[in-house]
Amino acid sequence: MKAIQAASLESIDAYRQVELPTPEPGAGELRLRVGYCGVGYVDALVSLGRYQVKPPLPHVPGGEVAGVVEALGEGSWDVSPGDRVMAKVSGGFAQGALATARDVRAIPPTMSLAQAAGFRVNYLTALHGLRDRARLAAGETLLVIGAAGGTGMAAVQVGRAMGARVIAVASTPEKRAAAEAAGAHASLDREPEGWRERLKALAPEGVDVVFDPVAGPLMQPAFRSLRWGGRHLVIGFAGGEIPALPVNLPLLKGASLVGVDYRQFSAVFEPEAAERALGELLDWVAEGRLVPPVGRVFPFEEATAALEFALTGAGSAKTLLAVDPTLD
Repeated sequence: MKAIQAASLESIDAYRQVELPTPEPGAGELRLRVGYCGVGYVDALVSLGRYQVKPPLPHVPGGEVAGVVEALGEGSWDVSPGDRVMAKVSGGFAQGALATARDVRAIPPTMSLAQAAGFRVNYLTALHGLRDRARLAAGETLLVIGAAGGTGMAAVQVGRAMGARVIAVASTPEKRAAAEAAGAHASLDREPEGWRERLKALAPEGVDVVFDPVAGPLMQPAFRSLRWGGRHLVIGFAGGEIPALPVNLPLLKGASLVGVDYRQFSAVFEPEAAERALGELLDWVAEGRLVPPVGRVFPFEEATAALEFALTGAGSAKTLLAVDPTLD
C-alpha cells in the first residue's frame, strides 16, 4: 500500500511517499481502507516532533480517519466489512490502517467520509469543554476565539446546539462569514486595538464562556470581558507563545480559568465518558442538529503541503488529506 512516511522529524520535507506492506489485523483489530485523513495543527506539530508526545520512527502521520472496513481480526464486532466508519489510528496517511474495536465507530448515512475524518477530536473537544468543563447553559453567551479553525468551528456548532448565543472571533471577513455560516449569531475581528469596545457592542453585559484554542493577544481582553462567574476555557496555544494572566483577574471577576485536554480526557482518565459523548454527537449529526463543514482537501500526492497548511492555521474547518476519495 502507499503511505507517507519520514525517517526523521527534522522537517516536513523529510516525508516521502513509500510502499509499505498492507497490515493484517490481529485479535481485536480491523483494517480499513482510508478515504480521508484529518490534518490538524497538532498533527503537523507531531510530524515535526514538537508536540508533548513524540512519535516513534519511522513515522506515518495522521491519527483520525474515515473509510470503509476491509478485514476483521478475531473478536466481537459491531461493524462488518464494507461498513463506513470513522476511527482513531496510528498512521492515517496511508491507504490502509489498523484500528481497535474501541476506536472505531460506524457513521450515520447522512455523514460523508470527508465530514467524519475531521469530526472526533474537534467535536469531542468542543462538547467536553463546553458541557463538562464550562457547564455552558442555554441562553448564555459564548465567545469562540479562532472560530474558523477546526476546533473553533466545532465549538460554534456545539455551542449553538446547546442553546447558547455564539459570537465568533476570526481574522478575515471570509473566516468570519464561514463561522456565521456554521451557526455563529455574530462575528468579530481579532485586531487588539479597541477590541473590547467592539465586543461590548455585541455583548453589552459581557460573555459567560470563552472558548480559546489560540491563547494569543486576545486572551487577557477576553478574560476581562467575562461576566461575574464566567469561565475561560484554555484549549491550546495555536498563537505560539503561552501568555500570562494576572491572577487578580479571576478574583475580581469571580471567574475561572479552565483547562481542556482532549487527549487525557479521552485516552487516560475518562475514555468511557468520551465514547458516550461521541455517540451523542453522532446522534446529533443523524438528527440534523450538527452539519460538520469540510475544510480544504488536499490530494494524497500533496500530503506535505497539507501538513504545512495545517501548521499555518490559515484554513477554515478541518483540513483533510484525500487518500481515496472514491470511497465517499
